[in-house]
Amino acid sequence: MKKLIVIIGFFALASCSIAQEKKEYKPVVYPDGYSAQIDVVYTKVGDWDGRMDLYLPSKDKAPSPVVINIHGGGWNHGEKESQTGFNTFFKMGYAVANIEYRLTPQATAPAAVEDTRCALIYLIKNAKALNIDVNKIVIMGGSAGGHLALMGGLLGNNPLFDGNCKGVKDVKVAAIIDKYGITDVWDWGYGKNITSKSASRWLGDNATNADFARSVSPINWVTKNSPPIFIAHGDADPTVPYEQSVELHKKLDQLGVKNEFVTIPGGKHGGFEADANRELNAKIVAFLKSLGL
Repeated sequence: MKKLIVIIGFFALASCSIAQEKKEYKPVVYPDGYSAQIDVVYTKVGDWDGRMDLYLPSKDKAPSPVVINIHGGGWNHGEKESQTGFNTFFKMGYAVANIEYRLTPQATAPAAVEDTRCALIYLIKNAKALNIDVNKIVIMGGSAGGHLALMGGLLGNNPLFDGNCKGVKDVKVAAIIDKYGITDVWDWGYGKNITSKSASRWLGDNATNADFARSVSPINWVTKNSPPIFIAHGDADPTVPYEQSVELHKKLDQLGVKNEFVTIPGGKHGGFEADANRELNAKIVAFLKSLGL
């Protein structure tokens, strides 16, 4: 019996190690003059450390714009190390903050929103030491990362989800880049278009609470004072309804918020063809430059 217990314990430990093991990705290649700070802890929640990777231009230059990048994965998987394509921003002289956040089932909504806000607040608090310009913060993500970018930026000075990271009164971003992000969480879980169990799982105990779902849905946070937003979405997306970006674009236009909506004809859920990606990146650059960023 003792042997059996030891064997079971061994396999349980091995399974745990496998579950915690991360995939290996190629490191981010950054230009000469840049420096990297990897796994910087931007917040702590219990025994969980929220980490970000920073890629910073030389401090000999004026404070730089910064882009906060947020990975996707339905709020239930994904890791910051999978994100490596920052050359567009390096060429523009941007700093990059590539963040991770709590995933389902480790923590359900609004945990990922809280972490996104903490990352933003960390950068504002440490702007001088990092030599970044607090008036030139761009927040960007794809899929669930697009949702979090929208939430992080659209909340502005509303501290609803800032309980873990208090102490900053002027929280703002200069622009949001939303790539095929979820704009209406309730619709993604239960709507008439494409639906996903990722939505109800992320909502957790609030899976049937429509009011709570609205509180973590970016489309309900748009006001006439919202920051400029760049939206990109494939019109053949099988994962997140293209219609969600259409509705966001309509609301932004109705309220007079500067925005650009790029449709990728035949585009799926990311993974666009090389030509489409190059054109999309060029449009993002043009959009940011039009804002003086």
